[in-house]
Amino acid sequence: MIELQDVSYGYGSDMVLSQMSLRLAKGSFHFLTGPSGAGKTTFLKLCYGELRPLSGQVRLMGHDSATMARDDLALARQKIGVVHQDCQFLDHLDVAQNIALPLYVAGRDISEAERRNLTQLVNWVDLRHRSAALPPELSGGERQRAALARAIIMDPDVILADEPTGNVDWEMAMRQLRLLVELNRLGKAVLVATHDLAFIRAAKKHVAARVLRIVGGKLQLAGADL
Repeated sequence: MIELQDVSYGYGSDMVLSQMSLRLAKGSFHFLTGPSGAGKTTFLKLCYGELRPLSGQVRLMGHDSATMARDDLALARQKIGVVHQDCQFLDHLDVAQNIALPLYVAGRDISEAERRNLTQLVNWVDLRHRSAALPPELSGGERQRAALARAIIMDPDVILADEPTGNVDWEMAMRQLRLLVELNRLGKAVLVATHDLAFIRAAKKHVAARVLRIVGGKLQLAGADL
Protein backbone atom coordinates (compact mmCIF):
# COMPACT_ATOMS: atom_id res chain seq x y z
CA MET A 1 0.00 0.00 0.00
CA ILE A 2 1.92 3.07 1.29
CA GLU A 3 5.15 2.81 3.25
CA LEU A 4 7.48 5.56 4.48
CA GLN A 5 10.95 4.65 5.69
CA ASP A 6 13.23 7.22 7.38
CA VAL A 7 11.61 10.03 5.38
CA SER A 8 12.70 13.63 5.84
CA TYR A 9 11.38 16.76 4.17
CA GLY A 10 11.88 20.50 4.47
CA TYR A 11 11.41 23.81 2.72
CA GLY A 12 14.69 25.55 2.00
CA SER A 13 16.83 25.28 5.11
CA ASP A 14 13.81 24.61 7.35
CA MET A 15 13.41 20.85 8.00
CA VAL A 16 9.76 20.12 8.75
CA LEU A 17 9.79 16.32 9.03
CA SER A 18 12.71 14.12 10.03
CA GLN A 19 13.29 10.35 9.70
CA MET A 20 9.62 9.38 9.69
CA SER A 21 8.56 5.77 9.16
CA LEU A 22 5.01 4.45 8.77
CA ARG A 23 3.27 1.60 6.94
CA LEU A 24 -0.36 1.97 5.93
CA ALA A 25 -1.50 -1.62 5.61
CA LYS A 26 -4.81 -2.89 4.26
CA GLY A 27 -7.60 -2.31 6.76
CA SER A 28 -5.53 -0.13 9.11
CA PHE A 29 -6.84 3.11 10.66
CA HIS A 30 -4.47 5.87 11.75
CA PHE A 31 -4.90 9.34 13.15
CA LEU A 32 -2.13 11.89 12.67
CA THR A 33 -2.22 14.78 15.11
CA GLY A 34 -0.05 17.68 16.14
CA PRO A 35 -0.32 21.48 16.38
CA SER A 36 -0.96 23.71 13.40
CA GLY A 37 2.22 23.97 11.33
CA ALA A 38 3.63 20.69 12.64
CA GLY A 39 3.74 19.20 9.13
CA LYS A 40 0.58 17.08 8.93
CA THR A 41 -0.38 18.27 5.43
CA THR A 42 3.21 17.87 4.24
CA PHE A 43 3.18 14.31 5.56
CA LEU A 44 0.00 13.52 3.63
CA LYS A 45 1.46 15.01 0.44
CA LEU A 46 4.42 12.65 0.79
CA CYS A 47 1.96 9.77 1.22
CA TYR A 48 0.30 10.39 -2.15
CA GLY A 49 3.35 11.46 -4.08
CA GLU A 50 2.70 15.18 -4.50
CA LEU A 51 6.00 15.71 -2.67
CA ARG A 52 9.07 13.53 -2.86
CA PRO A 53 11.29 13.10 0.20
CA LEU A 54 14.65 14.81 0.52
CA SER A 55 15.92 11.60 2.12
CA GLY A 56 14.48 8.22 2.93
CA GLN A 57 11.98 6.33 0.79
CA VAL A 58 8.25 6.48 0.10
CA ARG A 59 6.79 3.39 -1.55
CA LEU A 60 3.42 3.74 -3.26
CA MET A 61 1.77 0.44 -4.14
CA GLY A 62 5.16 -1.26 -4.00
CA HIS A 63 7.11 1.33 -6.01
CA ASP A 64 9.62 3.98 -4.94
CA SER A 65 7.92 7.36 -5.53
CA ALA A 66 11.30 9.00 -6.23
CA THR A 67 11.87 6.88 -9.34
CA MET A 68 8.28 6.59 -10.62
CA ALA A 69 7.48 8.07 -14.02
CA ARG A 70 4.61 10.56 -14.18
CA ASP A 71 2.19 8.03 -15.72
CA ASP A 72 3.08 5.38 -13.12
CA LEU A 73 2.56 7.91 -10.34
CA ALA A 74 -0.83 8.84 -11.80
CA LEU A 75 -1.85 5.17 -11.83
CA ALA A 76 -0.74 4.71 -8.23
CA ARG A 77 -2.73 7.78 -7.17
CA GLN A 78 -5.89 6.19 -8.54
CA LYS A 79 -5.60 3.79 -5.60
CA ILE A 80 -5.30 6.67 -3.12
CA GLY A 81 -8.34 8.80 -2.30
CA VAL A 82 -7.52 12.22 -0.84
CA VAL A 83 -9.93 14.49 1.02
CA HIS A 84 -8.22 17.87 0.95
CA GLN A 85 -8.67 20.41 3.72
CA ASP A 86 -9.88 23.15 1.37
CA CYS A 87 -12.40 20.97 -0.56
CA GLN A 88 -11.92 22.71 -3.90
CA PHE A 89 -14.50 22.08 -6.62
CA LEU A 90 -15.23 23.34 -10.13
CA ASP A 91 -18.02 25.82 -9.44
CA HIS A 92 -19.61 25.52 -12.90
CA LEU A 93 -20.19 21.77 -12.43
CA ASP A 94 -22.89 20.38 -10.17
CA VAL A 95 -22.21 18.11 -7.20
CA ALA A 96 -22.61 14.83 -9.10
CA GLN A 97 -20.33 16.04 -11.91
CA ASN A 98 -17.66 17.14 -9.41
CA ILE A 99 -17.79 13.77 -7.68
CA ALA A 100 -17.41 11.97 -11.02
CA LEU A 101 -14.53 14.21 -12.15
CA PRO A 102 -11.73 11.72 -11.29
CA LEU A 103 -13.30 9.22 -13.71
CA TYR A 104 -13.10 11.73 -16.54
CA VAL A 105 -9.56 12.79 -15.61
CA ALA A 106 -8.53 9.12 -15.76
CA GLY A 107 -9.91 8.99 -19.29
CA ARG A 108 -12.66 6.50 -18.49
CA ASP A 109 -15.90 6.35 -20.41
CA ILE A 110 -18.73 6.44 -17.91
CA SER A 111 -20.65 3.20 -18.33
CA GLU A 112 -24.21 2.64 -17.20
CA ALA A 113 -22.88 0.59 -14.26
CA GLU A 114 -20.61 3.46 -13.22
CA ARG A 115 -23.54 5.87 -13.44
CA ARG A 116 -25.45 3.62 -11.06
CA ASN A 117 -22.37 3.52 -8.85
CA LEU A 118 -22.26 7.33 -8.84
CA THR A 119 -25.93 7.53 -7.86
CA GLN A 120 -25.39 5.04 -5.03
CA LEU A 121 -22.35 6.97 -3.83
CA VAL A 122 -24.21 10.28 -3.82
CA ASN A 123 -26.96 8.60 -1.81
CA TRP A 124 -24.42 7.03 0.57
CA VAL A 125 -23.05 10.45 1.55
CA ASP A 126 -26.64 11.72 1.87
CA LEU A 127 -26.47 14.24 -0.99
CA ARG A 128 -29.24 12.75 -3.11
CA HIS A 129 -31.27 15.97 -2.88
CA ARG A 130 -28.23 18.14 -3.60
CA SER A 131 -26.72 16.30 -6.57
CA ALA A 132 -27.76 19.03 -9.03
CA ALA A 133 -26.60 21.89 -6.78
CA LEU A 134 -23.51 23.93 -7.59
CA PRO A 135 -20.63 23.95 -5.07
CA PRO A 136 -21.18 27.56 -3.87
CA GLU A 137 -24.68 26.51 -2.78
CA LEU A 138 -23.41 23.80 -0.42
CA SER A 139 -22.92 24.04 3.33
CA GLY A 140 -19.57 23.19 4.90
CA GLY A 141 -20.77 19.70 5.84
CA GLU A 142 -22.17 19.06 2.37
CA ARG A 143 -18.87 20.11 0.81
CA GLN A 144 -16.97 17.73 3.07
CA ARG A 145 -19.25 14.82 2.18
CA ALA A 146 -18.97 15.63 -1.52
CA ALA A 147 -15.18 15.72 -1.13
CA LEU A 148 -15.22 12.28 0.50
CA ALA A 149 -17.42 10.89 -2.27
CA ARG A 150 -15.06 12.29 -4.92
CA ALA A 151 -12.10 10.76 -3.09
CA ILE A 152 -13.57 7.26 -3.24
CA ILE A 153 -15.24 7.30 -6.68
CA MET A 154 -12.27 5.35 -8.11
CA ASP A 155 -12.61 2.70 -5.36
CA PRO A 156 -9.17 3.41 -3.83
CA ASP A 157 -7.33 1.15 -1.40
CA VAL A 158 -6.24 4.04 0.85
CA ILE A 159 -8.16 7.10 2.11
CA LEU A 160 -6.18 10.15 3.27
CA ALA A 161 -8.21 12.91 4.93
CA ASP A 162 -6.73 16.29 5.89
CA GLU A 163 -8.69 17.97 8.73
CA PRO A 164 -12.05 16.58 7.48
CA THR A 165 -13.95 18.11 10.40
CA GLY A 166 -12.30 21.53 10.35
CA ASN A 167 -15.33 23.46 9.04
CA VAL A 168 -18.25 21.44 10.39
CA ASP A 169 -20.19 21.13 13.63
CA TRP A 170 -20.01 18.12 15.96
CA GLU A 171 -23.02 16.33 14.50
CA MET A 172 -21.54 16.58 11.01
CA ALA A 173 -18.13 15.49 12.31
CA MET A 174 -19.73 12.31 13.69
CA ARG A 175 -21.41 11.69 10.34
CA GLN A 176 -18.01 12.01 8.66
CA LEU A 177 -16.58 9.59 11.20
CA ARG A 178 -19.26 6.97 10.50
CA LEU A 179 -18.49 7.14 6.78
CA LEU A 180 -14.76 6.73 7.36
CA VAL A 181 -15.28 3.83 9.76
CA GLU A 182 -17.55 2.12 7.23
CA LEU A 183 -14.89 2.48 4.53
CA ASN A 184 -12.31 1.02 6.88
CA ARG A 185 -14.54 -1.97 7.58
CA LEU A 186 -14.59 -2.58 3.83
CA GLY A 187 -10.83 -3.15 4.06
CA LYS A 188 -9.55 0.28 3.10
CA ALA A 189 -6.62 1.84 4.94
CA VAL A 190 -7.56 5.21 6.46
CA LEU A 191 -5.26 8.01 7.64
CA VAL A 192 -6.88 11.12 9.12
CA ALA A 193 -4.83 14.21 9.93
CA THR A 194 -6.55 16.28 12.60
CA HIS A 195 -5.85 18.50 15.59
CA ASP A 196 -9.31 17.71 17.03
CA LEU A 197 -8.60 15.46 20.01
CA ALA A 198 -12.30 15.14 20.89
CA PHE A 199 -12.91 13.71 17.42
CA ILE A 200 -10.10 11.18 17.94
CA ARG A 201 -11.49 10.13 21.34
CA ALA A 202 -14.95 9.64 19.83
CA ALA A 203 -13.50 7.61 16.97
CA LYS A 204 -11.65 5.22 19.28
CA LYS A 205 -15.03 3.99 20.56
CA HIS A 206 -15.86 2.76 17.06
CA VAL A 207 -12.60 1.67 15.46
CA ALA A 208 -9.24 0.27 16.54
CA ALA A 209 -7.18 3.28 15.53
CA ARG A 210 -3.50 3.95 16.03
CA VAL A 211 -2.86 7.58 17.03
CA LEU A 212 0.37 9.24 15.92
CA ARG A 213 1.65 12.69 16.81
CA ILE A 214 4.17 14.93 15.07
CA VAL A 215 6.41 16.52 17.70
CA GLY A 216 9.47 18.54 16.68
CA GLY A 217 9.38 17.04 13.21
CA LYS A 218 9.39 13.49 14.57
CA LEU A 219 6.61 10.91 14.45
CA GLN A 220 5.61 9.52 17.84
CA LEU A 221 2.95 7.14 19.12
CA ALA A 222 0.48 9.22 21.12
CA GLY A 223 0.14 8.44 24.81
CA ALA A 224 -2.85 7.50 26.97
CA ASP A 225 -3.79 11.19 27.31
CA LEU A 226 -5.61 10.83 24.02
